[in-house]
Amino acid sequence: QVQVAESGGDLVQAGGSLKLSCTASGLTSGEYAMGWFRQAPGKERERVSCIPSYGSRTYYADSVRGRFTISRDNAKNTLDLQMNSLKPEDTAMYYCAVARGGYYNCPREHDFDYWGQGTQVSVSS
Repeated sequence: QVQVAESGGDLVQAGGSLKLSCTASGLTSGEYAMGWFRQAPGKERERVSCIPSYGSRTYYADSVRGRFTISRDNAKNTLDLQMNSLKPEDTAMYYCAVARGGYYNCPREHDFDYWGQGTQVSVSS
């Protein structure tokens, strides 16, 4: 069984920081990319950041580039998202996802196979 779980969401004031963490279990073989998505009420799900299966061609959405930093621990199958200088528009449910395959570049939403239940990030003004 493959399970993905996120943690770290909270309510913070604008300008504050949060660190989200994701653990993927059951990934005993193969290669995979890992990424973060978010969805705010009334909006489509957005790809926030991603690390591919190989290399360091990380992806950041324009809206978070320079403020968020993604990191991955392959040995532990964990993925973190350090979020700094948070803005009210960052308020969303944040999802961790895993895409099985040998990706040298980050895949897009439809290629991700396993998803967590989400962790809520709320940024007040």
